[in-house]
Amino acid sequence: MNNMNLIPVYPEIFLLIAASAILLIDMFLPDAKRFVTYVLSLLTLVVLALLTLNDYHSGATVYTFNNMFVSDPLANLLKLFSYLAVGMTLVYGRKYNSDRGIVSGHLGGEYYVLALFALLGQMVMISGNSFLSIYLGLELMSLSLYALVALRRDNVSATEAAMKYFILGALASGFLLYGISMLYGATGGSLELNEVFRAIVSGTVDRTVLVFGIVFIVAGLAFKLGAVPFHMWVPDVYQGAPTPVTLLLGGAPKLAAFAITFRLLVEGMLPLAVDWQQMLMVLAVLSIIIGNVTAIAQTNIKRMLAYSTISHMGFMLLGMMSGVVDGNLFSAVNAYSSSLFYAITYVITTLGTFGIIILLSRQGFEADNLDDFKGLSKRSPWFAAVMMVLMFSLAGIPPMVGFYAKLSVLQAVLGTGQIWLTVLAVMFSLIGAFYYLRVVKVMYFDEPTDTSKIEAPLDMRIVLSLNGISALALGMWPGHLMDASTNALVTTLATFLSKVIS
Repeated sequence: MNNMNLIPVYPEIFLLIAASAILLIDMFLPDAKRFVTYVLSLLTLVVLALLTLNDYHSGATVYTFNNMFVSDPLANLLKLFSYLAVGMTLVYGRKYNSDRGIVSGHLGGEYYVLALFALLGQMVMISGNSFLSIYLGLELMSLSLYALVALRRDNVSATEAAMKYFILGALASGFLLYGISMLYGATGGSLELNEVFRAIVSGTVDRTVLVFGIVFIVAGLAFKLGAVPFHMWVPDVYQGAPTPVTLLLGGAPKLAAFAITFRLLVEGMLPLAVDWQQMLMVLAVLSIIIGNVTAIAQTNIKRMLAYSTISHMGFMLLGMMSGVVDGNLFSAVNAYSSSLFYAITYVITTLGTFGIIILLSRQGFEADNLDDFKGLSKRSPWFAAVMMVLMFSLAGIPPMVGFYAKLSVLQAVLGTGQIWLTVLAVMFSLIGAFYYLRVVKVMYFDEPTDTSKIEAPLDMRIVLSLNGISALALGMWPGHLMDASTNALVTTLATFLSKVIS
């Protein structure tokens, strides 16, 4: 322990201490002062951002805890956006949770503490360099999210969603663990990703056992991403969970899922890319087709966005499966950076979309049906415009950021020579545009069925406005985020390969 470098783990250590302290402080707070828990949670995220920014600007890659944990540019970039996603979710959900008793009475501030512990799990996943640390982070995140979905124990929909999520999540964790155990056995007892890579390259490992293990690992990853055919939980959980909890599920965990997909498949099993790329292609194609087609039939907007998420994860997987063609690492970096860019921009856009749903909700009323958006432009022209920008971004209409995210992924796929796959993705994007534009049509051309005044805290209005503006600004100037994504991946991959070779 004396030789361990704890500096790269300072954000995780601080978050663990802060979350535990907030839980203890919250025990002694009356409902009237529950705002203190909210403020402390946001301050914790600010401190985390400052700690991680210091590491990010240094650009260094540091391994610690016997190479089980890595702090590199990719990890720091994803952590920064995870803090942003969780912070925005807490801002959006404060009034919603207060109105429904989720942060008062016998429930107290568990919502905030569980959100922070879920974030801690995501941070461990993002920086995991070992099968063991990645799995521990995954379980910490999953258990916290299970509890969050079930937080409204008096709500039948939330309880049902929690049961489905827990049972299917346990099954997916079993798949992942079984796949890891097969790789552990096949590679001579290697848990560290660097050692797994070396064992596979050596050629002394039984390839059949490796491929079998990859099948189970990809299945477990597909569940966490919500890719077809492991998507069954997504619509039910998105619809049944309280909307701020849905946002906690659909935001930062997607970044963590991208991280472990990259760590396990690219850093751990790059020599077997031919095998797992084919699996990802099947998952991506099915997700894009089923996600977009099924979303058209939905009248519940949370359920529609759930199927939208499935299709977007399909696009992200297209980028992941487009790397390493004919041993060309340059094309690999472009493909993986486009996938990373897509994941980040998707999270930013989906945060704002669910934020508008929360904005229109009030005590005793959930604005989760398309009809609830009728005539929004007459009730609030500004937030109707924000929602329009977000819908255009999800549909991939220029100059919104979603257009450049889709374009970068499609360029990566085209670089592999698979023109048919590019055409298919474009066709189903056009189909997907229908249900996004339907929301815009309802807001601007239908008469409002609800004429009540929209009430929301000032902090929520400001953050939601900035969220919408960012979707437009990042679309008009996408270069900075794209460069950050590319630089993070180039540095991370180069450092990892040099460590493996040495």
